[in-house]
Amino acid sequence: MGAHSIKTSSTGRRVAAAGMLAAGAAVAAAGTATAAPVTVDVPAELRLPGVPNQVTVDVPEGIALPPGLQQAAAPVEFANPAPQVSTGQRILDAAKTRVGSPYVWGATGPNSFDCSGLTSWAYKEAGISIPRTSQAQIGGGTPVAKSDLQPGDIVAFYSGATHVGIYAGNGQVVHAPYSGTTVSYAPVDSMPFYGATRYY
Repeated sequence: MGAHSIKTSSTGRRVAAAGMLAAGAAVAAAGTATAAPVTVDVPAELRLPGVPNQVTVDVPEGIALPPGLQQAAAPVEFANPAPQVSTGQRILDAAKTRVGSPYVWGATGPNSFDCSGLTSWAYKEAGISIPRTSQAQIGGGTPVAKSDLQPGDIVAFYSGATHVGIYAGNGQVVHAPYSGTTVSYAPVDSMPFYGATRYY
């Protein structure tokens, strides 16, 4: 521990001031039921090692704070910022809400879908307009390699891109398969991969 060079007179003033603060707190604590807690900043010249820079005491109504003490501003509490959600995740989240919805050829939601109807609906929910048919969808956007897929990308299957789904991560897509089925998850590798694209 380093040496301290505090003048005796200064130390005496500080000890006296700390005593006054303690006495004031004791008197305030014995105040009436109308006492309200007040937090004050301890002036720099009155601070002692190990003593907080702020003191909270109950001050009865009508009693002024001692000279030199100022009421501390109420601490400002900030809520944790909401985590940022990527555009691709918003697209995927929209598609996931439709899992279980029936496949209906030509349907674009919100209660039934064909394959490209699901993809166009999910993108619309994320504020992005894309073409309606599977071939037009895979023909637009920015081509994505299978190894670079991200959630929200459109993945096309079969010769001529006759089927599309939305990449869901972990090697899965969300898609509306065919008549008699519902919107569901399937492995990307369960169908012949044609290509993928990204519109965001």
